[in-house]
Amino acid sequence: MTVPLRLVFLGADAIAVPLLEWLATDGAGLAQVTGVFTQPDRPVGRGQKIVPNAVKAWALARGLPVFQPEKLAPEARAQLASLAADVGLVMAYGHILRDEFMSTPRLGMLNLHTSLLPKYRGASPIQAAVASGDRETGVTLMRIVRKLDAGPLAGVERVPIAPVDTAADVEMKLAAACVPLLGRALPCLAAGSLLFAGQDDAAATYCRKLTKEDGALDFTAPAAVLAARINGLFPWPGCRVELHGQPIKLGLADVCHLLDDKCSAAGGVVGADAHGLLVATGGGVLRLRKLQRPGGRMLLAPEFLRGFPMQPGVILPSRPMPPLVTRR
Repeated sequence: MTVPLRLVFLGADAIAVPLLEWLATDGAGLAQVTGVFTQPDRPVGRGQKIVPNAVKAWALARGLPVFQPEKLAPEARAQLASLAADVGLVMAYGHILRDEFMSTPRLGMLNLHTSLLPKYRGASPIQAAVASGDRETGVTLMRIVRKLDAGPLAGVERVPIAPVDTAADVEMKLAAACVPLLGRALPCLAAGSLLFAGQDDAAATYCRKLTKEDGALDFTAPAAVLAARINGLFPWPGCRVELHGQPIKLGLADVCHLLDDKCSAAGGVVGADAHGLLVATGGGVLRLRKLQRPGGRMLLAPEFLRGFPMQPGVILPSRPMPPLVTRR
């Protein structure tokens, strides 16, 4: 009988919880989580309460050791060594790992990155894929190196992106995709037969940490570009438009192919249908399907418009849209 690998998990985001649940149940014969490294507790929400992140909460519920260093100093390496791990698994951790820290587990450290590397190296790959209008993304398993998301690849699990998927929807798909990917990789890792292939650096693109300013919309862009950006930046930072002097957050959009916007200026409201508020753009009609007033709930457009009617001819102001993906 194969002895499960001793695995230490390093991460802080809820996207990892389905994988951790699998490791504690159906995947327990492949790997045993011996401890968790995660980010220090931070204030969250409007009340700025200090609460444990999802990974810490999962570990505490199972009585596992939890370490929350602000920096990975020598003390953190000693804590890692105390877990006697065979391998470290990293996903959305947020710390830069030094060579001496990465080499502490017997088999080194692997990373789960939520893109089809070398595409979208960096901090916001899920949002970048959706906002770019991609119809497919995935989770890639790689060995960690010092260069950003540039390590050799050991496997990938692909997932589709539907036209009305938001970043939140795609994150759920990617969370589930981690399970079959690790299910294939862990037995090979334990047997010493896991193969790695180098990335094509010339094909790499990069995505940065997002800010609220990225939620700006330029209605002279085509409707398909705007819909993808709205969906890709939901729930955070969220795209916003100004309606009657109020910043309105947008939660979902698509393209209305049944209308011609040639008679309306870019950003002009041209009406509404059963599914959304219709806005002229630089190419096609954008349909805003979910909207939220300040302090209110995110509502489907028909319900939103009952309390916040919009007459045709109103112009939504445009703002420059910062690029989300670069070649460098």
